[in-house]
Amino acid sequence: MIRYKETKIVSILSILGNLFLLIIKGIIAFITGSQAMIADTFNSASDIFNSIMTFIGNKISSKEADNDHNLGHGKAEYIYSMIISLTMMFLGIKILYNAILSIIEGSSYNFNYFLIVVCIITIIVKLSLYIYTNKISKRNNNLLIKAVSIDHRNDIFVTLFNLISIILTYLGIKYIDGIVGSLISLWIIYNGFLIFKESYDILMDKTISLETKEKVLNIIKNYPDIVKINHFNATPVGYRYYVSFSIFVDGNLSTYDSHEIANKLEKEISKKIDEIYLTVIHVNPIDIKKNNK
Repeated sequence: MIRYKETKIVSILSILGNLFLLIIKGIIAFITGSQAMIADTFNSASDIFNSIMTFIGNKISSKEADNDHNLGHGKAEYIYSMIISLTMMFLGIKILYNAILSIIEGSSYNFNYFLIVVCIITIIVKLSLYIYTNKISKRNNNLLIKAVSIDHRNDIFVTLFNLISIILTYLGIKYIDGIVGSLISLWIIYNGFLIFKESYDILMDKTISLETKEKVLNIIKNYPDIVKINHFNATPVGYRYYVSFSIFVDGNLSTYDSHEIANKLEKEISKKIDEIYLTVIHVNPIDIKKNNK
């Protein structure tokens, strides 16, 4: 499936990009002894971990349904998205801690032109990865890629903060970097929480949106033989949903005719609504005359 192939490409490009940044950041951090660059190096290491989680999560979620997993392995996408969200929040807390220390103790950066060069390279690489992954994320409605995309975007601001800190320290301003860093860290934690919540909702079988349910009901209204429905249930299967409900039709219809209505409705719902992976309908007979009294 194209969706899984594109996610695989995203994860591989992210691993290669972050590995490149890890190497150059590590070298410059070792040469300059900059604590900011050391922290940014660890950030790149965590990004590699997130990209590996994306690769593994995508590989598992792309597996077909089997006897042990009748509805497929789609929820793996959300398990690994949750892992990524936790690493984002952990990183945000770590940056917040360092930023607060910077405010209290003052910045300890040592100015070096190589630090600026590495920051600029990092911003260019991360911006390129963000533009690409954000586009793929929206096209495929993939939370794994969305998490990686947000992580790339966060890294742009983290490195920009790093760059500003280096320049301001060179100019003798030692406290503004800690304030800006605190705000950015809170923003990273917030974005990590949003991804965590979205993953949690799917893993806890949150039902379809009211908008999607309304689409289903509007299709059902086009079937005059259906008197009423009940027991409407929706369970997430990866990024799509398994929907089931019961319909009531005239009991005088033949078994074939009543089930043909259900079969036609199942196909129409799955065809017209992308969010729905599978529709299962149970048919119940009803006494039309008695029901109309």
